[in-house]
Amino acid sequence: METCALKVTSAFLFGLTVPSITPAARPVKGCLSAGGVLYCPGTKQKGVYRHVPALSHRGKCQAGVKPLCHPFLGASLLQFLYGAVDLIVVGQFADQAGIAAVSTGSQVMQAVTNFIIGLSTGGTVLVGQYLGARRGEDVNRAIGTLFSLFALIAVVLAAAFALSTNAIVALMQVPAAAAPARQYLFICACGLVFITGYNMVSGVLRGLGDSKRPMYFVLVACIINIVGDLLLVGVFGLGAAGAALATVAAQGVSLALALAVLRRRDFPFDFKRRSFRIQGDKAARILRLGLPVAVQNVLVTLSFLIITAIVNHMDVLAQSAAVGLVERITGFIMLFPIAFQSAISAMTAQNMGAGRPDRARQGLKYGILFCLAADIAMFVLVQLVPGLAMRLFTPDAEVIYHGVLYLRTYSIDCILVTFVFTLNGFYSGCGRTGFTLFNSLASTFLVRVPAVFFISLLPGVTLLHIGVAAPAASAIQVLLQLLYFRTGRWNHSVLGEAQT
Repeated sequence: METCALKVTSAFLFGLTVPSITPAARPVKGCLSAGGVLYCPGTKQKGVYRHVPALSHRGKCQAGVKPLCHPFLGASLLQFLYGAVDLIVVGQFADQAGIAAVSTGSQVMQAVTNFIIGLSTGGTVLVGQYLGARRGEDVNRAIGTLFSLFALIAVVLAAAFALSTNAIVALMQVPAAAAPARQYLFICACGLVFITGYNMVSGVLRGLGDSKRPMYFVLVACIINIVGDLLLVGVFGLGAAGAALATVAAQGVSLALALAVLRRRDFPFDFKRRSFRIQGDKAARILRLGLPVAVQNVLVTLSFLIITAIVNHMDVLAQSAAVGLVERITGFIMLFPIAFQSAISAMTAQNMGAGRPDRARQGLKYGILFCLAADIAMFVLVQLVPGLAMRLFTPDAEVIYHGVLYLRTYSIDCILVTFVFTLNGFYSGCGRTGFTLFNSLASTFLVRVPAVFFISLLPGVTLLHIGVAAPAASAIQVLLQLLYFRTGRWNHSVLGEAQT
């Protein structure tokens, strides 16, 4: 099946000739390429452009995918663990009220964080395309606009969520016994300034082709969060409030470190007061590119909650528990395609800005091949030993049984999401975030959610049948992505006219 899928995709993406796609830029004279990264000895470009894979020698594009992807994967894994640390530590040292508070609060904060991450995509794409086009002054102005815009957004978000904590808790129908949820949410809401700032800096660095330093920053945050949780929750017994304080402190230190490093190292922004300005045209482009991704992230998260509610309505407690655990497992598996999506988005933005759509397409090709290999391996592992992953979370035999049934069919999606995420990254890098929003929402709310609902009404239905909905929705999404590729409408830089 995977071989057939690869052949079909290759036929669409790489076997068809797009007449308008021809090399429009060449490597800069005197520059050497190593591992897909450009070095320009003896020039000012050595610092700013040394991370730009778009400008390396032809035929070496595949070398730039993996170096970019590995830090993305590392950062994604750290963020995954980062989000789980509070719950793990509170689960060991606090009571059920604390666990419920962190569980509920972390879901809300994850939705907000996903929105911010999506919004930062606009900065990644715009900075990447300006860099690829070697428009250094525009890079500086775009970064200044992004810093100023996100500072405003951070203050508004923090104030809004801090003032609406009680309303959020009521909306989530948190039990009265879980009063610490209000404390957890309020403290984390105050820390939204740091979350927004970190993701803004990371978005800029990824647009510059630098995916390593964001990984180091989140590593520091992860370590501080673990130490803080153990100290505040385990030693001082502050429960959910202690976990929230540790999280906010970790985020604050990470942001401060990131800004300090950027001011001392090669970074195309002077940090002068006059440079912190919101330029209307660049702010509009950032929002136009980032808002669709942000909305997509939030609504997809919402869809998971809807699906969980539908399964809960089936009134089988073990099935409800199994769905939650399987989502955790698949969340880990999805780290691989998410990492490739981010890497491809950054590379595509730089290549499109440099007038090299041919190299953008080549990078997509190798990204699909690398990601597919990893996802096939995960699919085979899950099919061979589905119960192994479930036992890591629970010893309950009934929950494991239902979880295995769910994984049998749900895991087919592990292969299809290779194409979903890599193509989404490609289209985002081209500035076509509106299409990715439409495609994702259509497949999720017109296919997956209705499919889960109607399947749940059938007599004798199990999670084995429910799990079919995910790969079915992904298959529709891939089909639409391939059809859109054939139109050639992606071949357009957000900086100007279509690439030739």
